Amino acid sequence: MAAPTVDQIKKMREEYLLPSTMTYFERPVNIVRGQMQYVYDDQGRKYMDAFSAVVTISVGHCHPDVVSKIQRQVGQLQHMTTLYYHPNIVQYAKKMHEMAGGGDLKVSFFTNSGCEANELAAILAKNHTKQQEFIALRHSFHGRTLMAMTLTGQSSWRHSMPYVFGVTHAPNAYCYRCPLKLKYPSCGVACATQVEDIIKYNTSGRIAGFIAEPIAGFGGVIHPPKEYFPIIADIVKKHGGVYISDEVQTGFGRTGKHFFGISHWGVKPDIVTMAKGIGNGVPLGGIITTRAIAESMRGKVHFNTYGGNPVSMAAGLAVLEVIERYNMVRNADSVGTYLKSRLLSISNRHPVIGDVRGLGLMLGVELVKNRKTKEVAPKETLRLMELCKDRGLLIGKGGMAGNVVRIKPPMCVTRRDADFIVGVLDESLGVMEKEFRIRRPAASRKR
Repeated sequence: MAAPTVDQIKKMREEYLLPSTMTYFERPVNIVRGQMQYVYDDQGRKYMDAFSAVVTISVGHCHPDVVSKIQRQVGQLQHMTTLYYHPNIVQYAKKMHEMAGGGDLKVSFFTNSGCEANELAAILAKNHTKQQEFIALRHSFHGRTLMAMTLTGQSSWRHSMPYVFGVTHAPNAYCYRCPLKLKYPSCGVACATQVEDIIKYNTSGRIAGFIAEPIAGFGGVIHPPKEYFPIIADIVKKHGGVYISDEVQTGFGRTGKHFFGISHWGVKPDIVTMAKGIGNGVPLGGIITTRAIAESMRGKVHFNTYGGNPVSMAAGLAVLEVIERYNMVRNADSVGTYLKSRLLSISNRHPVIGDVRGLGLMLGVELVKNRKTKEVAPKETLRLMELCKDRGLLIGKGGMAGNVVRIKPPMCVTRRDADFIVGVLDESLGVMEKEFRIRRPAASRKR
């Protein structure tokens, strides 16, 4: 049977898929094959995937080491639940503990997605603390289930319906657009210290927990200053809560130097939630927590039919082995640092670039119509994505206004790949700026 064309796929999607299913581009790309940092469409055209299929491909599309482990497991045992023993799940949990640093984070439970992991983290926090209320952050994204949507701090990812009781959102450390109209570092990181007042005035005074992405993903690659999370962690502990680090996008070395993103801030979380890059595209999520918190579930039943599936566990274990064997955490740091420096260098000649931020291979470029007013540029961002796609580069977007370019390639990328990404962006930005008549201020042109 012949594969459907792009037009046929479009028609079938409209007929058979939920209308909320989104696509990128005026004419979406029909991806049929992937190989490491590249994907190929139905016409054989090659693209650099600098968005990692929404920050999900960590070690490369169809990495041969991962593929071989999956193929071997599928031929041996495709599915078994945790009601029976099978070796993959315990071997994976042990390896996860080792990769996480071998400290107090030791006990795992596996799910199929990040929102399931975040739901479980909330259950654990409530059981452990005997409290009900949570603090989350504005600009955050934690998934599409009811509790996860309640924790999410973006209107575009929430629906008009009753939400779960007891969640209050604190200001994120969005220094480029400070919600408190202050300037770092003279602000004293007031967005963090404000969490104390939020707990005092918006909760019972004792909370179940605090949840945050170390760097907001869908929220626009918001990269807080070094003091932000340590201040909040102390406040959360003071008020009896557990610290939950949502590492669905930042985990497994993507931010460079550390296995988990929160380690850049020196904070030791009580629960870490995981998904996306954990399985390199295989549906896999999970949590890792301390023995003390895990014990709060003793005597209770928590079961996930596909959680810990042998094939998913084989894939997850293979991903961890690849990250370790090929020093991908170090590569994410090295190539990511180089890529960020190149992005900063081209920002000098592109007035539409308002800010460049992020760590490792989790980078964002915020586009504005005017650097002085910081007016958001969502249409310009969409046009840039089209221009990059036409030149063989796939990028993403995020932020409340959809004006932040998300650059998050697989951790197998090289400096040559970074040069290609910047080269395409540089050329495409120039074309887009001419189309939208965005020019540098006169004073800047004189310099």
